[in-house]
Amino acid sequence: MTQKVVKRQEILDAFNFRRAIKTFDPTKKISEEDFNVILEAARLSPSSSGFEPWKFLVIQNQEFREKLKEISPGAQGHLPTASHFVIILARTIKDTKYDSEYVKNQALNVIGYPAEMYDQIKDMYKEFQENQQNILLNERTMLDWAGKSTYIPFANMMTVAALLGIDSCPIEGFYRDKVQKLLEEENLLEDGHLAVSAMVAFGYRANEPEFPRGRKDMKDIVQWIK
Repeated sequence: MTQKVVKRQEILDAFNFRRAIKTFDPTKKISEEDFNVILEAARLSPSSSGFEPWKFLVIQNQEFREKLKEISPGAQGHLPTASHFVIILARTIKDTKYDSEYVKNQALNVIGYPAEMYDQIKDMYKEFQENQQNILLNERTMLDWAGKSTYIPFANMMTVAALLGIDSCPIEGFYRDKVQKLLEEENLLEDGHLAVSAMVAFGYRANEPEFPRGRKDMKDIVQWIK
């Protein structure tokens, strides 16, 4: 298969194009083909130990968006105008603990490890969670770990959108407990196996960003150890 080589400047242009757009043009919709590429970028994203501890809810129902708007101060301009609105969910300890059925299925049926290796793999996962990363303390530490993984597809979706000339905005401005309750009431959290991590809106900007982008110089954030 011939691979397209993306030029360096095309990559930098996409990152410079991407801004946190606050309001989208509601008359402009992302094509199904383009949005499927954005979702595919999420699906193909890497995750710690290959657990893929995430799920993506694409919220297109306007009534549901109105309910979200009431409990998401940071999405007031996005929910009424975005072409596509995504809630990113993280898997809870019910799925991410080393000896869960989810991990077993992921190891054997998704990643494809041989069945005779599973006990060894499970011990390796236990060592990683319990001693290397020290995350097997409680439900919250495990959820925080899964939440960190969700930010990989989170970022990849926005980068791919920018490469396609599509705008986006990452959103953390919401009342987590209230959003969690809403999703539970709608039976979207798989009986406690999922929890809200972040939100992201996609569309086409209604106006150019009001303020210039601010970033530190490279020398202020990178230190080479030679």
